[in-house]
Amino acid sequence: MSVKSHAKTYQNRMNGQWVESSSGKVVASLNPADNRDIVGYVPMSAKEDVEQAVSAAKTAAKEWRKMSGPARGEFLRKTAEILEQRLDDIAETMTREMGKTLVEAKGETARAVAILRYYASEGMRAIGEVIPSSEEGAVLFTSRVPLGVVGLITPWNFPVAIPVWKMAPALVYGNTVVIKPALETTVTAIKVVECFVDAGLPAGVINLVSGSGSVIGNELSEHPDVKAISFTGSNQVGCLIASKALARGAKYQLEMGGKNPVIVTQSADLELAAELTVSGSMKSTGQKCTATSRAIVVKEVYDTFREKVIEKIKKIKVGNGLEPDTYMGPVASEKQLKSVLAAIEKGIAEGATLVAGGLPLNQGEWANGYYIEPTLFEDVEPSMSIAQEEIFGPVLALMKVNNLQQALEVANDVKYGLSASIFTNRLDEMMLYMQDMDAGMIRINGESSGVELQAPFGGMKESSSHSREQGRAAIEFFTSVKTITMKSVPIFGNNVN
Repeated sequence: MSVKSHAKTYQNRMNGQWVESSSGKVVASLNPADNRDIVGYVPMSAKEDVEQAVSAAKTAAKEWRKMSGPARGEFLRKTAEILEQRLDDIAETMTREMGKTLVEAKGETARAVAILRYYASEGMRAIGEVIPSSEEGAVLFTSRVPLGVVGLITPWNFPVAIPVWKMAPALVYGNTVVIKPALETTVTAIKVVECFVDAGLPAGVINLVSGSGSVIGNELSEHPDVKAISFTGSNQVGCLIASKALARGAKYQLEMGGKNPVIVTQSADLELAAELTVSGSMKSTGQKCTATSRAIVVKEVYDTFREKVIEKIKKIKVGNGLEPDTYMGPVASEKQLKSVLAAIEKGIAEGATLVAGGLPLNQGEWANGYYIEPTLFEDVEPSMSIAQEEIFGPVLALMKVNNLQQALEVANDVKYGLSASIFTNRLDEMMLYMQDMDAGMIRINGESSGVELQAPFGGMKESSSHSREQGRAAIEFFTSVKTITMKSVPIFGNNVN
């Protein structure tokens, strides 16, 4: 494949216009499956661009918040129709820009369509409640009101679903938006924003600023007119954003890392457990915050489970995500490849046994991409880095335990608490797991990744700021509660018949 010299140069979205950044600088977005393929050129914006975008959003908020919920929802419904019409193009762009398989990219884009339709209906749902008042003749009730301008900072691993599940509730509840997508997947994010634009949203309601997180994300976090920040990404950056938002009294919402376990008990369907453990750890090349990274297996079934996992891993086809028989694409960037390989080397140095994979793939069809073999470790101790630190790559650690109680202790012995899964056919084991597993999302006989769009999404411990995204829970972050007491004024001197 030759370099696409005709690749398009994209622009920021501000106040209803596509405009160049004030810096005039752009950077190439490369296809991680073949870095000779330039997906597009995207702006490297400056602080001045954030100022313009926030100013536009602040101005637009005055009228947008006055619009009825159903009217705002209608814009989301139209956006869903447009996104659905463009699904194939956006999914292919996602695969070229991020690397995940086309099947996964289409599924993610279809999910975004469903999210938009869900929140379009949210515009017609209740935003308050009537409360009995202790005062005679008084009516006491609540209403939820928009915050104003919200800043959204989104990651590269879900470049359609995550921006949409932040933008849709923010908008339907009456806020205006400044979004900073991940630089690695800005072209995909711009194509999503184009769907909102073509649905007819008023100028300034959605604004997009492309650039580095250290510049754009920092400015959004510190800007006095940005009333809330919703961030998905690393713990290090999330904590920095939280400190800046807290210092000026802004709301913040953080969804960060995970070190997600699968527990396999003696009663489990081992074929199902192995299939979904491999899927949870290797799909999207392990680049999900909910990906399975630890398989904690009771000793009686460990050997059988291990062989099934090895067999399935060896069958994985690694390649370009646009090829129909590819199971696992490349990691998203050269930086990410180096990070994953460093984690593997550290695991070996600490004494874990490398069972499968562990090497970069850089010859033949993989020569120009950021590919790595699906990797499996065993003899992993709970204190090892590969059992404690998020790797964000196709690396699975097998851990042998004596019983379910020990499995739960090992599973909980990390700083994260995003998602978890157990494979068992015993009700008592299910009940103990539901009670003792410290994670925001737990699954039984299913893979650790994923949650339905109408359900709350978020983690415990250092995985989250303890707020929740998606579903009805989104209203908690994107609105503020106003409590209202209304009393009638007595009318004197008039005859009331």
